[in-house]
Amino acid sequence: MESVQSKLPQVGTTIFTVMSALAHEHGAINLSQGFPDFKPDSRLMELVYRKMVEGNNQYPPMRGSTALLNAIAKKAKRCYGLDVDPLTEVTVTAGACEAIYTAITTVVHPGDEVIILEPAYDLYRPAIELAQGKVIAHRLQGPKFEKDWDEIAKLVNEKTRMIIINTPHNPIGKIFTAADLTALEALVVRTGIYVLSDEVYEHITFGARHESVLRYPALWQRSFACYSFGKTYHATGWRIGYCIAPAALTKEFRKVHQYTVFTVFRPGQLAIAEYMEDPHTYESLPAFFESKQRILEDGLKHSRLQPLASQGSYFQLYDYSEISDALDTDFARELTIKHGVAAIPLSVFYQDPPEGERLIRLCFGKKEETLLLATDRLQRI
Repeated sequence: MESVQSKLPQVGTTIFTVMSALAHEHGAINLSQGFPDFKPDSRLMELVYRKMVEGNNQYPPMRGSTALLNAIAKKAKRCYGLDVDPLTEVTVTAGACEAIYTAITTVVHPGDEVIILEPAYDLYRPAIELAQGKVIAHRLQGPKFEKDWDEIAKLVNEKTRMIIINTPHNPIGKIFTAADLTALEALVVRTGIYVLSDEVYEHITFGARHESVLRYPALWQRSFACYSFGKTYHATGWRIGYCIAPAALTKEFRKVHQYTVFTVFRPGQLAIAEYMEDPHTYESLPAFFESKQRILEDGLKHSRLQPLASQGSYFQLYDYSEISDALDTDFARELTIKHGVAAIPLSVFYQDPPEGERLIRLCFGKKEETLLLATDRLQRI
């Protein structure tokens, strides 16, 4: 049989799938893939069941159920002070990944350039390449992964179509500051450049507020902001997210969305809409996850793994250079097989990884007993 000419010849199975499978094979504790090992709130699960029993089992509107669109608009106003038209500026998607893919596909044409900041979540590059765009990567600098906005500005030219940002950042756990968003706004205002803002961990920040593009009027007018109810409500398998964008962008976004997934699980949409009427369901998340982050740090305080500060998300980077000089991919594999804890090597988030970096990503979005067992194993290394 004739072989298929691949559109993504450099892409294999994602590292998250690989490491989760390796963890399962060897009975390791999975701190690699970013999903909780605890259940969503029982009230939310009961609401989903109730919505199904009430007969909400057929297609919802392509843009999303009106109840959820209204709830999202209300939250955007409460959290970021932005008046959003729920019917023309919000679209419910099959998770944040579909929102991100759709936003890229909506505006990136063959030959367009898209600036990403590396290390970068592994979806961005393949989505850009499938749209026949060109990835232009700015590498975050130093042990604190600093952004250099002057250097980023030098990457901008007449071919630049989009800049992708991610805050709180996966995998490094850093957040964008107000100064960052102001610099970005100055870079794109009165240009043909769009911003894709991946904000799936918007409610998981430690000690500082989340700086969304929705807070910055000139920036918002050129942005697709993407979010995840799966991350917010501990139900990643439901695949429910959304995109907020100005009406003109949303109109084009929906043209792609309707032929990608068309619509999303209706009972889940209606359940989430009712559940999020109580703001505590998302406003309590910083304290909830910060306590888990402390369990991880405290448990590894006397280990040879050295933490890098996590300002948000449910990830934290650890430097293993006191333990091994092995490449991070080899170390992560050894960690899983020999020591029973699965992690993600940081190098997979680069196209060309920097030499000498010895960092792994651990997920602390887990039950307390999971974290305690994992840290007990890790501090013995």
